[in-house]
Amino acid sequence: MNIQTVSYLKANANSLSLDTPLHVTQNGKEVYVIQDAVAYREQQETLALLKLINLSERSLNQKGSLSLDEAFDV
Repeated sequence: MNIQTVSYLKANANSLSLDTPLHVTQNGKEVYVIQDAVAYREQQETLALLKLINLSERSLNQKGSLSLDEAFDV
């Protein structure tokens, strides 16, 4: 895991390598996670697919239909 401070991030923002997510700390506490844009999009797509699986499973287990709001706990 790559852990750095906010000061490090500010000083090296132009030359960061984001092969793995960068965990940024401030006052000893993790406050940000920075990752490559492609990895972020892939993560979001994976979450969307998992939500769709959850929707279909919940629909099968309930009588009647399930609204999107109920499936995504909105």
